[in-house]
Amino acid sequence: MSKPIVAIVGRPNVGKSTLFNKISGSRISIVEDTPGVTRDRIYNDIEWNGRALTLVDTGGIEPRVDDMMLGYMREQAQTAIETADVIVFMVDVTTGVTASDRDVATMLMKSRKPLILCVNKVDSVGELPMEYYEFYELGIDGDPIPVSSVHGTGTGDLLDRIVELCPDTEAEEEDDSIKVAVIGKPNAGKSSIINKILGENRLIVSNIAGTTRDAIDTAFENEFGRYTFIDTAGIRRQSKVNDRIEKFSVLRSKAAVERADVCLILIDGTEGLTEQDERIAGLAHEAGKPSVIVVNKWDAVEKDNGTVKAFEDKIRTGLAYMSYAPIMFVSAKTGQRVGKLFKLINRIYEQSCMRISTGMLNDVLSDAVMRVQPPTDKGRRLKIYYITQTSVKPPVFVIFCNDAELFHFSYQRYIENQIREVFGFYGTPIVITVRQRGENG
Repeated sequence: MSKPIVAIVGRPNVGKSTLFNKISGSRISIVEDTPGVTRDRIYNDIEWNGRALTLVDTGGIEPRVDDMMLGYMREQAQTAIETADVIVFMVDVTTGVTASDRDVATMLMKSRKPLILCVNKVDSVGELPMEYYEFYELGIDGDPIPVSSVHGTGTGDLLDRIVELCPDTEAEEEDDSIKVAVIGKPNAGKSSIINKILGENRLIVSNIAGTTRDAIDTAFENEFGRYTFIDTAGIRRQSKVNDRIEKFSVLRSKAAVERADVCLILIDGTEGLTEQDERIAGLAHEAGKPSVIVVNKWDAVEKDNGTVKAFEDKIRTGLAYMSYAPIMFVSAKTGQRVGKLFKLINRIYEQSCMRISTGMLNDVLSDAVMRVQPPTDKGRRLKIYYITQTSVKPPVFVIFCNDAELFHFSYQRYIENQIREVFGFYGTPIVITVRQRGENG
């Protein structure tokens, strides 16, 4: 199930980042530190009452020195409207209602997105201060929720309200089409790729308003199967691409990735691999999505006999954590190799759904352990008891052993490579979890 996105919006210094850190620090789910993605992270995956959410800190995107306050606030609010399923509008009880608060509140209410008014810096225990009641004048449905982002009080009530307002995403799961997110930085050719696919291979096409987001998905069917393409290019900034905008584009890509079965990661062949490409690619890896690295605009690249290999080497170096992902060189302009994407999408999706029996897995594990002995430390040797697969999309394997600390990352990688060598899992990340015998399953 895709994770609803919850954006925290508000004036500078009202405590957005403090609240984000407080909630993330105490209620964070598993987050993998993928190079190029975790740097300057403005979002975190959290869980509350069994519901997975993606929490977004718009305070992590600082305004330029020459920005006007109201303009920045409007930009924040617009991004939240475009991207979020639930918006938390944070205000400061110590300053009261400001003109900026009124303006942004009106803007947020017009969006008809689920909206929560969060009154921060209510640090004293007991009766609410009189200033709290001033915020009713903003006209936002529901009682304002008082919190102290510093102390953490009220955050439980806030999270309860968020979960209440989160959309039901079950309907999305009933669709049996393969959902394909086309992600990449601005101008990589995301819309061009989709337009080429629809223009040349169309049988059945319909535009479907996203059930939980403003993005428009495109349903499509051909001889290879049924697909739903998620185009992240529809939401764009007119202004010059700067660091703030890049961070927002990462957020939009994350929203698409969460809903996808397969990701097409578009890279501009005329520019080569950039840091922004690495960030966006890492989103798919973190989410456990099977992926194809699609190098677009290949028709515009001057080539010789070594061009393809040199480009592949750069990608494999920059995206070392995605060695499983195939690379395809295409041209949306000419249609070169675009049609070949369907077979590849089908193959890697099937690989992500593959389940291996426990018996077969343990045969491979036994052979691997015989070939390369498990590590030792101070006379204590790692003993591996057995392995089993617990889930798919992505494939997750649990290995039980005598001492998890002895199970070094390098040996995990060795076991992963052995599994891939025997069973494939082409194009999809796999997750290996190590548990000591006696730990709860």
